[in-house]
Amino acid sequence: MELPNAYEDLSSEMEVDAFRRLFPLRYFERHLTESIRPDARPLRKARDTTIALGAVASADGSALAKIGSTTMLAAIKMEVMTPSLESPDEGCIAIDFHMPPICSPNVRPGRPAEAAPVLSKQLSDTITSSSMINLKELSLVSGKAAWIAYLDIYCLDADGALFDAALLSAAAAFSHLQIPVVSLDSDGKIVIMSEEQKEKISETKPDNKEKRKLTLSTIPFSLTCILYKSYILADPTAEEESIMETLVTVVLDSSGQLVSLYKPGGSVLIYTSAVQVNLLFPPYIVMALEICRDLYHSCRCCFVIFDINIHA
Repeated sequence: MELPNAYEDLSSEMEVDAFRRLFPLRYFERHLTESIRPDARPLRKARDTTIALGAVASADGSALAKIGSTTMLAAIKMEVMTPSLESPDEGCIAIDFHMPPICSPNVRPGRPAEAAPVLSKQLSDTITSSSMINLKELSLVSGKAAWIAYLDIYCLDADGALFDAALLSAAAAFSHLQIPVVSLDSDGKIVIMSEEQKEKISETKPDNKEKRKLTLSTIPFSLTCILYKSYILADPTAEEESIMETLVTVVLDSSGQLVSLYKPGGSVLIYTSAVQVNLLFPPYIVMALEICRDLYHSCRCCFVIFDINIHA
């Protein structure tokens, strides 16, 4: 008697899966009418977030961040450079975002992902505009030597909200960063001291006798939402992003203030002018800001648990 029931259940599952593949938008709309998503999340609920510091032992700072299945590995390597004439007392940050073929079936071997340079630029703009890092802390000798932080972020699993996970991993990696010990050699040049050289510290004059951490003035946190008709879906999966194309990414700082609002394409939300600035935030954008602020407090708890140095 159990065999027919099992056959019927299997047949029903196959029909649902076929309907999902053939009519993805209708499939999602049926869930939206019931205020639930195919993965059983409410519309405004984000996926679970985890952070692991020190994921790359050879890096000066690293972190592994996961939002649901979306996984990012961030690693920082510090090198000494000559500062620019425009900013002789500042170092700099170079960000590179990588999407290897293992992260998604949409990324083909031998062909760089189109989203990679876009995300690199977006991450660089966000970290700069949020003033998370005081670049003067990266200065060694004014006009002669400063640190450059090479931040490489590798996407290990691209299941939606890539920018959110990448920004989270970048912030965590900078919190874990330990700036190496450097010294002046006989020619007056700055050199990074190895472990063996530290033991012979009497022969050199170290610029800093021990590794130090950066003071993060703020930590930017982002949330990507899908806007579809009268619905707003927080933290979309890759499948949801491919079906409903209107995305909005909201970035807040540690004080809950808006850093940036990013909308890559999709349908037009509203027409604005320089005079009508208040129209930039229609009701569903305000709702996205509120959701982002709620999620920010829970994410900040993650940073406190890992003892991340936040200077508010």
